[in-house]
Amino acid sequence: MLDSVFEAIEEWIRTLLTNMINSNLTTMFTDVNDKTSQIATQVAQTPQGWNSSIYTLIQNLSNTVILPIAGMIITFVLCYELISMLTEKNNMHEIDTWMFFKYFFKMMIAVYLVSNTFTITMAVFDMGQSVVNSAAGVISSDTAIDISSMLTQMETVMETMEIGELVVLALETLLVSLCMKIMSIVITIICYGRMIEIYLYTSVAPIPFATMTNREWGQIGTNYFKGLFALAFQAFLMMVCVGIYSVLVATIQISSDMHVALFGIAGYTVLLCYTLMKTSSLSKQIFGSH
Repeated sequence: MLDSVFEAIEEWIRTLLTNMINSNLTTMFTDVNDKTSQIATQVAQTPQGWNSSIYTLIQNLSNTVILPIAGMIITFVLCYELISMLTEKNNMHEIDTWMFFKYFFKMMIAVYLVSNTFTITMAVFDMGQSVVNSAAGVISSDTAIDISSMLTQMETVMETMEIGELVVLALETLLVSLCMKIMSIVITIICYGRMIEIYLYTSVAPIPFATMTNREWGQIGTNYFKGLFALAFQAFLMMVCVGIYSVLVATIQISSDMHVALFGIAGYTVLLCYTLMKTSSLSKQIFGSH
């Protein structure tokens, strides 16, 4: 009589713990899939597509506040260019007509660059979006984890566990699931932080654009362009990180030691956050931006 009661209680506790573990595992793997798809969606957005209201705000600030400053800078740069051009030819003793055509050509290019700053800047990010979309066609097919298959493997292992092991496993799945949610917040901050950095970077675009036609000052504009390409192609590096992470998680073997598998997933998630944070400095290093 008592044995049957204890067996029923044990079975009830086992069922309760198994359902709790399954729920935690389902939430955890769903978070993995949502996280990877969220990153792919975020990094594929252009500045105007990510938030049109912020983009309009930044564009208005750039046109009304920064553009007049860029106008003064380009005036100074062009005057400096003219003086340098006239004095470098034996103190104005060797002046040719072609020099003025060259100067006016430079002036037209400088005015064109400043007048079309946002168009040129957004073209860089459109190119970056095209690269990310092409990469997504290759990576996205590998990012989704087969939740039902993973749960089936884990349920098979859980059937052989004692109640004490199930209690420990339930606590571990709860902890790892919580870590996944924290990592999701960190990843969201990284993605949003990159977009805010892009908005801040593009808000002052007219100033470096105003310096590009001058030999001495042109390095400011050149470094700015390197930074633009670094920000645009950072999205591609983030997509590569997502692809590597998903492959690593999907290859985790569910064996008799489920604890190793769970903390392996948590470790790969921490690794994903670390590599996503490193993509900014790596991209700048690749394009020589500083």
